[in-house]
Amino acid sequence: MKVVRSFPEGVDVIENVWIPMRDGVRLAARLWLPAGAENAPVPAVLEYMPYRKRDFTRLRDEPLHHYFAGHGYAGIRLDVRGTGDSEGILRDEYLAQEQDDAVDAIDWITRQPWCDGSVGMIGLSWSGFNSLQVAARRPPALKAIITMCSTDDRYADDAHYKGGCLLNENLAWGSAFFSLNACPPDPEVMGKGWRELWQQRLEHNRLFPALWMRHPHRDEYWQHGSVCEDYDAIECAVYAVGGWADGYVNAIPRLMEGLSCPRKALIGPWPHAFPHAAVPGPRIGFFQEAVRWWDYWLKGEDNGIMDEPPFRAWLEEWIAPAPVHDERPGRWVAEEAWPSPRIRPRQWYLNVLSLGERPDAQDAVRVRSPQTCGLRGGDFYGFGAEGDAPLDQRADDGKSLVFDSDPLTETLEILGAPVVHLELSADRPVAHIVVRLNDVAPAGASGRVSYGVLNLTHRNSHEHPEPLQPGERYRVPVQLNDIAYSFACGHTLRVAISTTYWPMIWPAPEPVEITIHTGASRLELPVRPPRPEDAQLRAFEPPERGPEPEHTPLEIVGYQRMVELDLTTDETVYTTFGDGGDFGGAALARIEDIDLTLGYTARKTFRINEHDPLTARAEIEQKTIFRRGDWNVRLEARTAVTSDADNFRVTAILEAWEAGERVFQREWDEQVPRRLL
Repeated sequence: MKVVRSFPEGVDVIENVWIPMRDGVRLAARLWLPAGAENAPVPAVLEYMPYRKRDFTRLRDEPLHHYFAGHGYAGIRLDVRGTGDSEGILRDEYLAQEQDDAVDAIDWITRQPWCDGSVGMIGLSWSGFNSLQVAARRPPALKAIITMCSTDDRYADDAHYKGGCLLNENLAWGSAFFSLNACPPDPEVMGKGWRELWQQRLEHNRLFPALWMRHPHRDEYWQHGSVCEDYDAIECAVYAVGGWADGYVNAIPRLMEGLSCPRKALIGPWPHAFPHAAVPGPRIGFFQEAVRWWDYWLKGEDNGIMDEPPFRAWLEEWIAPAPVHDERPGRWVAEEAWPSPRIRPRQWYLNVLSLGERPDAQDAVRVRSPQTCGLRGGDFYGFGAEGDAPLDQRADDGKSLVFDSDPLTETLEILGAPVVHLELSADRPVAHIVVRLNDVAPAGASGRVSYGVLNLTHRNSHEHPEPLQPGERYRVPVQLNDIAYSFACGHTLRVAISTTYWPMIWPAPEPVEITIHTGASRLELPVRPPRPEDAQLRAFEPPERGPEPEHTPLEIVGYQRMVELDLTTDETVYTTFGDGGDFGGAALARIEDIDLTLGYTARKTFRINEHDPLTARAEIEQKTIFRRGDWNVRLEARTAVTSDADNFRVTAILEAWEAGERVFQREWDEQVPRRLL
């Protein structure tokens, strides 16, 4: 990738600036300013998140904000209250306090001599979420945002629940947040008070996975911060960006449909990552695209970006499943409106072990999946590491009820959300249904195109679940993730239905048999006809970035992903291990300009017996290191979830060391009712 070192504007970097909040708490920010901005004010771009601007995200912050400053924008990277070097305590994600602080920060920015009064927000993941949430607060200076890999619905499309099923990502992300929330401020920034603030963080830390599991339904807790509750609250311009390999991609079509403000959408083949560096590619010149967006909305330059089609996506094509792909074949396509009136539904019927364009006489087939169906499903949201994308689906297909079409006689292209309309019954009051849409190549390899899951007690609503009546027949739509995909001539459509999907979702409390009524159940695909104008779409520029800080990798662990089966007990153990930071691919690295050695690793272990869902156990172990001279801090966090028929048990141990001496230890052991999970 091209590294730009010479820009239209010189760049001045201010390592730390304190931004006061209305209650007197100070938040810590790092600034990149165009040279001379105090005499010739410029618009500002704010990125606001808890991931430690001083160290954890330093290697990704510098190339982005240096690039913006070099093109005439003040870049501000702000630590959320209670994180990094900011004062205060962070008690949960996306609190009203966090939004209040953002409003205060934007007001402070507009009153600085280097700011001309116009502000944008940018963010990926957490900072993508709060960009939407702050936009809904309508601070007058906020003119536009770029939100990446985020969601408009914190219950239905975040890392906690999917289709009313508990995601194991709830533990994985909650454990990462739990560990992050215990990290100290940097003494070089905070001064003598760093240890007192660190102790406060340790003592006030919360077992976040258990907190979120106490809200298994879509209640007021999740409605807060979900901008889908009132799309009209957002009036500034929104550029929503994401990737088909990310867990949050469904929010982008919903935002495009729900918002009435100026808006654009861009969806690539990318995972939970910036489009200029994402794997799989193609990678694009996203920093240039962002500058075009800011130039239009913050500087008033009519550069044509809003004359282009508002919805642009990478239409994926077949590639043989593999642990990692550097690029995903396909092409860019666009729609002039979303929802697009050009896209029409087309039906296939689930007949007895086949998928036909006409229904056969009604019949019934049954599925009771082993608890290990899903081992080839990849992660809820990948980051581009080996094995986090779905692998060849044939092993999981063998544990599912499968419906195959005849080989296609022509290319079939879709854009949108497939829906499988099922008529079914179950033999237990709590049951999950998992539906995958696969592309089967002539040689037999099966690639997952999209999938959806539903806790059938949520068949009528996520707010008020209802137990199933065993044996009663229900009509249930299961919406799959949005996708743009081209099925090639000669390939086969496959619908695979299972009752489990481990380790992505926590299993129902009992093994379940589901009866699918064939002839009455059907697949509905959003078929997109070719659009000749796609050939004239403006090409993205090649990826480039600003310079990054000098750093030295000290320990490389790679990324490990293993599945072990104990043939004497039928226990399957799924384990991943790797670095979870952004330290240039290292588990331990030295950041030279701040003379800091920084390390982070995470081991995730998921255990289950093939036949017994109550043997499920998920464990996360994390280690974090900060070292500079005599300053030596280490944190270790271990979290776990198990369950019986009625309750979850969530446990944790947090330990902290300074200079080799343990200065903090605490254990948590919480019981959470399952409430139809």
